[in-house]
Amino acid sequence: MQSFDFTAALPDRTQSENTQRAYFRWIDRYLVDRADLKPTTGDNRLKRMEKLPVKSIQRHLTARKLNSWLEELAEQGSSRQSLDQARAALVTLAELMAQHDMMPTHTAAEIRAVSVPSVAKKQTPERLLNADQLRQIMQAARDMATSDNQMARNAVVATMLCTMALRREELSVAKWGDLTVSDGNVVLQIADDVVPVPRNVLSLIDRWRKAMSSGSREPAAGSPLVRRIWKGGRIAKDGLSPDGVWLIIRDAADAAGLGHVTPDDLRRSAVAGMWQAGVPLEEISRFLRHRNTLITERFIARLNR
Repeated sequence: MQSFDFTAALPDRTQSENTQRAYFRWIDRYLVDRADLKPTTGDNRLKRMEKLPVKSIQRHLTARKLNSWLEELAEQGSSRQSLDQARAALVTLAELMAQHDMMPTHTAAEIRAVSVPSVAKKQTPERLLNADQLRQIMQAARDMATSDNQMARNAVVATMLCTMALRREELSVAKWGDLTVSDGNVVLQIADDVVPVPRNVLSLIDRWRKAMSSGSREPAAGSPLVRRIWKGGRIAKDGLSPDGVWLIIRDAADAAGLGHVTPDDLRRSAVAGMWQAGVPLEEISRFLRHRNTLITERFIARLNR
C-alpha cells in the first residue's frame, strides 16, 4: 500500500516542533472523523504520520469534506485560531502530497481555496487566578490521583504549569535530558531557551524520578519527563500528550470548584503571581522566553488592566 511520509516533508514548510505536533494532531483527528480510522497518540501517531495511506487521503481529503469538517468543528465550539490551524494542517498536507505527485494539483488548489467558517466571538472573560486558587489546583491534582505514581506525576504537571508559566505543549515534549545545571542552578531547556526550575518543583521532580527509576536505573535522557499512567498505577513508556496534560488541570480545577480554566488563564496567573511576589522583571522574562523585557512589561501591563 502506497504511503506518504508527512514527517519527512513537513520540515520544508515549518521547523517549529509545536506547529508540527499540532498539524499531526489535526490530521489524525480528520482521519478519525472522515476516514473512520482509530485515534492515535504519542509514538503511534508519529508512526501514522510517517506512513499516511495515500489512497485513503485521496478519497477523503476533498474540498467538500474539509469544508463540512471545519463547519462541524465550529459548531462544536472550536475557536477561530483552532480552525485556522486545522485548515492549515490539511492544506499543507494536500500541497505537499501534490508536490510528490500523490495528489492532483487541482485538488490541492481546491482544498487551499476552502475558507474557515465564521465563528461567533465568545464572551468568556479572561481569568486571573490568585495564589490561593493556584494552590487549590495543585492540591486537587494530587488529591484526585488513584495511585502513588499518579499522585507524583500529577504534582509535577500541576506545579510546573502553575508556577513556571509553561505551555502544556512545552511540558508534553520535555525530556529528562532537558533538565541541566547552569551556574549551579537547575534549568529546563526549552528549544533555544532555558527556564529556571524552582526548588519546590525540583523536589517534586526528584520524587517523580524515584517513582520512575527501576532499581538503580535512572530515566533515560531522551525519555519523556511526564508519562501516562495506566489504570493499575503502572507508569507507561509513552509521554503525556498536550491534551493529557491539560486534562489533569481541567479536572483539578473542577475538583477545586474553580470551574472552567483555560491554558492562557493559568499562564497569565502564574506570571501575575510572580509579579505580585516581587520576582524581578528580568527573571519573569526568562520564564516567558521573551526576546527582551519590554515585551514582558507589555504582557504584565495587560494583566493589570
